[in-house]
Amino acid sequence: MFRLAHPYMLYLMLVIPVFILLYILARQLKKKAFYTFGDWPLLLRLMPDYSGSRGTLKLILLCAAWALIVVGLADPQTGSKLEKIKRQGIDLVFALDVSNSMLAQDIAPSRLERAKQAITRLLDNLENDRVGLVLFAGKAYVQMPLTTDYSATRLFLANINPGMIPVQGTAIGDAIETAASCFGKTKQSRAIILITDGENHEDDAVEAAHSAVSNGIKVYTIGMGLPDGAPIPLYNSGMQIGYKKDRQGNTVISRLDDKLLKEIAAAGKGVYIRANNSQAGVKEVFDQINSLEKVEYDSQIFSDYEDRYQFFLLAGLLLLVIEALISDKKSRLAGRLNIFQTTEKAG
Repeated sequence: MFRLAHPYMLYLMLVIPVFILLYILARQLKKKAFYTFGDWPLLLRLMPDYSGSRGTLKLILLCAAWALIVVGLADPQTGSKLEKIKRQGIDLVFALDVSNSMLAQDIAPSRLERAKQAITRLLDNLENDRVGLVLFAGKAYVQMPLTTDYSATRLFLANINPGMIPVQGTAIGDAIETAASCFGKTKQSRAIILITDGENHEDDAVEAAHSAVSNGIKVYTIGMGLPDGAPIPLYNSGMQIGYKKDRQGNTVISRLDDKLLKEIAAAGKGVYIRANNSQAGVKEVFDQINSLEKVEYDSQIFSDYEDRYQFFLLAGLLLLVIEALISDKKSRLAGRLNIFQTTEKAG
């Protein structure tokens, strides 16, 4: 198995065309300067040590050295074997509300950003647990299936925004059902962590929680927002242009629905935590989840990855040394070994 530990370093290969363009430009300027002094063939006879091919050779060596060093910086690695290991953990699916109301700023910097921070902090406390991600507004869909790759989860979280789901609304019941479908037939302890402001407009979320419990899935809820609520900001090209208004022109105030989220948590045999500006309920939820029974499961990974970067860096540095040792002028030895040179004898 082969992989690059830092594949983004390969973008440095784009510097090679810059080297070539600079070399061509420098060579053209040099020729232009020579032509101002006289005829080119005559100048060559006056400069017997000049070598045009040496510059090209040095460029080739420089580009090859740069390419090898870049590959070395990307850190090529080889995995020697595929190994099956035993892990113990639980399966968690985060169901995150990305409707426009989550942009409200009663919880700084916004409900959505605080929710993303809460998930990130929870990931920091997990170990060997598999996590999935479901996004929902007027419709729910699976953003990321169950995985132990927490780095990928954080990457997905960083790019989440309300524009990812064109159908607005808050279909909490659909979100719970979609999250429940992520588990399949796993034997692990399973839980859904629902993070929303609770303004459900679409379906029967409590019934969906009852259905999840009947399949051995617990449902925890984290309420994002304050009871007093806040207006929903509107953005255009990243700039806030005002607040959402109803048909009568009144500013819409989005409020946290504590009652519904408590009912969902009760039906889902979980707990409800309300976030605020000082904390987002992460510790309380984690303590509850950590008490769930952790089931052993198999996981296949490539082990014994070995770094190979040193070979590429060494070869690249060697080419740089060779390039530095090559003179731009013809060597005296090359002149002495000119087998085509003839001498005339005085007759």
